[in-house]
Amino acid sequence: MLMNPDATTSDYEQMVTDHLLYAVQTESPEDLLDRFRRLFIGGRSYEPLEVRDALEKIACVKGSDEFFPFLLNRCCHILINRWQMQPNTRWAISELVEQLKFIPPVGNTYARGPRRLRQLMHDFRTTEQYLTLQRLATVISNTNEEQGKLRPRRPSDDNERLVGQLINRYPYLYEHCLLSQDSSYENQQTVRLIRDKLQSQFELDLSHYVTYQMRLKDAKSTGRIIHPVDNPTLLSDRELGYALKHFVGRVKGNQTYHDMAKSFLTHSLQARSYRIFKEDLYEYLVDSVDPRYGKQKFNEKLYERLQTTLPRYDLQKPNDTLLLRTSSHLLNFLVVESPQRPNHYVFVDLVTNLGPTPTVTLLLKITLLCHQVKPSLEKRFAILFSHYETSTEEGVPWLVQSMENIHVALSSNFGSLDLSYLNHRKS
Repeated sequence: MLMNPDATTSDYEQMVTDHLLYAVQTESPEDLLDRFRRLFIGGRSYEPLEVRDALEKIACVKGSDEFFPFLLNRCCHILINRWQMQPNTRWAISELVEQLKFIPPVGNTYARGPRRLRQLMHDFRTTEQYLTLQRLATVISNTNEEQGKLRPRRPSDDNERLVGQLINRYPYLYEHCLLSQDSSYENQQTVRLIRDKLQSQFELDLSHYVTYQMRLKDAKSTGRIIHPVDNPTLLSDRELGYALKHFVGRVKGNQTYHDMAKSFLTHSLQARSYRIFKEDLYEYLVDSVDPRYGKQKFNEKLYERLQTTLPRYDLQKPNDTLLLRTSSHLLNFLVVESPQRPNHYVFVDLVTNLGPTPTVTLLLKITLLCHQVKPSLEKRFAILFSHYETSTEEGVPWLVQSMENIHVALSSNFGSLDLSYLNHRKS
């Protein structure tokens, strides 16, 4: 592999990525991990030397601190995308990311190229790309293999565990937490594959657990012994039962929240104006808020928020676009707006006073009205997750409880899981 004297930075990048693309198809994970360390971290006696030289030339280019993280991320994912395909090579993903934690000091004894490369490797650990790699490694390392399927491992009861270590439990966060702005199509496919497998397994585990609970009630009268099935959430059995009763059970006469959302849309989208629609929407939402809490300040703030939402359309007929924009504005108010404006006092106040299940019920009612807003809801929980990622689980129990509830709510209403049979059973 000869270096072209007229090569550009783009040519050097292509040389490095082509080299790794070939190596990942021909070498074992053990050899590749050693190769990656020597190429990016060690730097001595690397073969072919031209590849290491290309990497050092890239490091010395003006502005390399801006584009190098994207190159390194791409190189990591060349290996990750390949290793993810086989159960017996997934262990190497965590080992790869672990290597990035231990970069030797830059020092003053190196030539400019090696010194600059080592500095860029140090700086990489402060980037969004490194954070997403760490999260992905956490998902993989906290996932068990069973019969070819990824299964979330139930974490041990450790009060010092960080919120970030729980990410394997929440596939609905993956699009927003495991992908960065430069993620390639292949990276996106890898993350979505992991997400879909874990989500499907969670739904299956939840279905088995619910069936077990129903059979357990029957067994008490017959004396039969039923093989126990673990609760797949971090909620207690009582909390999970309470959540399922809210999210899929009958809550008003024979109506579920799904039925109520359908009825509301049938009636209110025919309203004479968007202003009247917002009046109806307010009544629809506060119907499930405890009046003792709502009458303090919340109902008034919610009403004011709706009245000031898109007022220039007040005299127009409501439509699907206005419904989507209104739902998004409500999530800004009820959960959090953006990473740049992470104020979430309303959400914390709701969870503190109503509890996580009634709070998530309010969010579910909005999402049932407008399914297109579901990714936006997931993104807002990803913002909260990122905000508290380095906090201990014990320090923010309200957040963990809320994330568990939203997982159950979304899985039972938007996944392939069908728990409607709960409503045909006498309590």
